[in-house]
Amino acid sequence: MTTITTLPTDGDDTVSISLNPTNTISDINPLIYGGFLEHMGRCIYTGIHDPTNPNAHLIDSAGNRKDVLSCLKDELRVPVVRYPGGNFVASYRWQDGIGPKDQRPVRPELAWGGIEPNTFGTDEFMAWCKDVGAEPYLCLNMGTGTLEDALAWLEYCNGDKGTYYAELRRKNGHEKPYNVKYWALGNEMWGPWQVEQHSKEDYAKKAIQWAKALKLLDPTITLILCGKDGYSDWDRYVLQHTLRYIDMHSIHYYSLGNSHCENISSVYGAERAIQICSSLIDLARCEFSLDAFPDVDLISTKPQTATRPTICLDEWNIWDPTRAPGSTGAEEHYTLSDALAVGVWLNVFIRNARELGMCTIAQSVNVIAPLMTTENGVWRQTTYFPLLLFSKYMRGRSVAVHVRSPVHTGKTMPEWVGSTCVVPKLDVSAAVSEGWVSVVVVNSDEEVGYEVELDGVRVAEGQVPEVFIVGGDGFEASDRNNEGGEKVSIREGSWDGKSNKFTFQRLSLTMLRWKL
Repeated sequence: MTTITTLPTDGDDTVSISLNPTNTISDINPLIYGGFLEHMGRCIYTGIHDPTNPNAHLIDSAGNRKDVLSCLKDELRVPVVRYPGGNFVASYRWQDGIGPKDQRPVRPELAWGGIEPNTFGTDEFMAWCKDVGAEPYLCLNMGTGTLEDALAWLEYCNGDKGTYYAELRRKNGHEKPYNVKYWALGNEMWGPWQVEQHSKEDYAKKAIQWAKALKLLDPTITLILCGKDGYSDWDRYVLQHTLRYIDMHSIHYYSLGNSHCENISSVYGAERAIQICSSLIDLARCEFSLDAFPDVDLISTKPQTATRPTICLDEWNIWDPTRAPGSTGAEEHYTLSDALAVGVWLNVFIRNARELGMCTIAQSVNVIAPLMTTENGVWRQTTYFPLLLFSKYMRGRSVAVHVRSPVHTGKTMPEWVGSTCVVPKLDVSAAVSEGWVSVVVVNSDEEVGYEVELDGVRVAEGQVPEVFIVGGDGFEASDRNNEGGEKVSIREGSWDGKSNKFTFQRLSLTMLRWKL
């Protein structure tokens, strides 16, 4: 883990970062760089799928955007994609999205108040994932959907025998099974905005029955339980009652803030959520309660969990619903402050790599997204560039780091963060992979660049050959990109490494990379 020491008040203002690349914490699961597509706003239609676009050179034979495919495959290297929601899934009939497109029904969409044409469905998504090189991750409808629907979808995707839904897939032109590994047991089932909101007791009982049946049909799948924010009583209860049957526990967390300090501090609430949720998983493994099922012998008193479940943070991002309402497409316009907050988010993932089995940013295209489409092409939001650097370089194993940093003292979001967590002005993570060390430092101070003593930078050729900077001197926290230009991007350079001191510019994300 990263240890933070705040600067003392005795006049010693030395800021430092110490690490030893051999002192590693955990493997970094590459699935933490996952994406998410929901039938919401312009995410699917005109986002990834745009067959009516007049610019034919942008569209492939399946009607998908080639420029979006390139960004997600070649630049962000997205390893897994969650689909089709999100709130959308709670009234989605997967059967509507298969077969001849001209015979698919048009349905009212209840989550976001739209109309769903169903011209992009299961088979189109599977083909798209194959083109991107990403694993599909499907979320089951536990709102209006039934267990029979869920089993049918699993059979359609993974069945390899001569059964009804496997044959229906073949009839639709797809001989081989898709072998979808990741399946979520509903989305935000606790939410009052959901179609068929559940109590924690009802959801736990239902999740057990669904999980048992789904794994009877295909015991190789990975099931993801529907959690809340990681630190609620819902999380505690459903984990204690279902742990034997699930493989990951999903939590959702969006950071936000009206000021730069609030924006940065909000991410530390997510880090605490991960840590608390990890404790709840351990608590559930130690104490498997039967209180919710006094008359039904569904579970044993000793959990059969040889493998410890991990956390699936399958909705995370910066989102202010009042600034970008979901009902109007949730097209956030991100700032440099937001890019630095995403940098802190990704540092959190590296620091807590042991706990995380998957993370999928919500969402990948147009809807609260790092990538935006127009009729004529794509443009990258400020938040795109931290994702690009992390996905490309922050792999392998997480490295323990000690940071001595000044801290933010302004108002935090939520307020409890300020009295619970240290909010450092320098946020750091490190990774080692294939003989390379990568260190990311986010300096969120709006005014001060810090000259930092670096202990542990021992390079093979006398210099740090790769330095990448997003933001920094000459930029303001409110700077944005747009269709007309990407003001905030990545600047590249090097550092001679002769001194052990490096200046991290104000309002910057800096990555240093060197060979051991």
